[in-house]
Amino acid sequence: MAEIKVPELAESITEGSIAQWVKKVGDRVEKGEFIVELETDKVNAEIISEEAGVLTQILAEEGDTVLVGQVIAVVEAGEGAAAAPAAAAPVEAAPAPVAAQAVATPTPAAPVVEETSGERVIASPAARKLAREKGIDLAAVSPVDPQGRVRVQDVAAHGTAPVAAPQAKPAAPVAQAAVTVDDSRVTVEKMSRRRQTIAKRLLEVKQSTAMLTTFNEVDMTNVMALRSRKKDQFFESTGSKLGFMSFFTKAVVAALKKYPYVNAQIVGDEIHLNNFFDIGVAVSTEEGLVVPVVRDADRKNFAEIEDSIADLAKKARDKKLGLADLQGGSFTITNGGVFGSLMSTPIMNGTQAAILGMHSIKKRPVEVNGEVEIRPMMYLALSYDHRIIDGKDSVGFLKTVKELLENPEDLLLNS
Repeated sequence: MAEIKVPELAESITEGSIAQWVKKVGDRVEKGEFIVELETDKVNAEIISEEAGVLTQILAEEGDTVLVGQVIAVVEAGEGAAAAPAAAAPVEAAPAPVAAQAVATPTPAAPVVEETSGERVIASPAARKLAREKGIDLAAVSPVDPQGRVRVQDVAAHGTAPVAAPQAKPAAPVAQAAVTVDDSRVTVEKMSRRRQTIAKRLLEVKQSTAMLTTFNEVDMTNVMALRSRKKDQFFESTGSKLGFMSFFTKAVVAALKKYPYVNAQIVGDEIHLNNFFDIGVAVSTEEGLVVPVVRDADRKNFAEIEDSIADLAKKARDKKLGLADLQGGSFTITNGGVFGSLMSTPIMNGTQAAILGMHSIKKRPVEVNGEVEIRPMMYLALSYDHRIIDGKDSVGFLKTVKELLENPEDLLLNS
């Protein structure tokens, strides 16, 4: 018999939530096979079985909080059943002991009728929980997500399976009727562990820093023209697509070298000036915003920066980011413009002293050499910790980024 325990992932991670079981009680498990996905406040981890055999007990349901070292499943010697037949077979057919089955199906209040088609339905823990409570077959739910993931809203919209209607309650006094809530008007969804962590840390930053935001705008004409002229040649010579993020990253690195306190952090009563340039790039995922880090951006060329960002974004979407991908950034860039944001005040990331916000490119009338012209303009926002950075440095930093982007040839020389 082998116990499946929650592994140690990092010193700062002490617990997680069961995101998804990919094996069921009675399934055959091979040594090293991925059987359950664990969601932590930083990354999702795939837990494997150290032994081959049959999964006989599942001791934690999807959505449950589990601690590092906690036993969450048991694998015993045996051949087991094929995964697909096990999914379609009635509970009695599983070869696990009766006691183990009782642990694996702890919600007798509603029939568990998930995945009767024999195929694994991709669904969030909240959606699975709601489906169990309402007696809904997840395989019959039509998801809105184009990738086929069933969310709690899809289950709620599908309706409930036929169950005994609750008996009518006695008429309530008028005073109580005024506070009666129509459950159909509100969908309650528990915050994921990662969303709880994001909320906690953003609140901590707001409460523990003297955060201010300064704005400027950049004329994107020259960057867009240079990119248009060189993107095909760039792709042919490097195999990478030339985007805007490499220009912004290079401009930020050059400005950080000129204004080192923007690349600093407070540790106790000391200011630590970072002599490295690890730039975090905010990436939006289904579970929330993550900020993987482009290491040593000052040593990378445009193609290497574009490749690093593309690789990190893909890992984020595929839930493959490791702790090393998220730790140690010295400055962050976030691009709300991809969602249509015209202007915002971004919140700093962790212990960093500043964050740069990019926004949508909009054609606006501007004055150029005494004439009014229509130019592609972007608002830039620099949120910074006023305890470290004075107004002179914050405005100077943002002005430097603007000037380099408006003169990209100078960017090549200064970065």
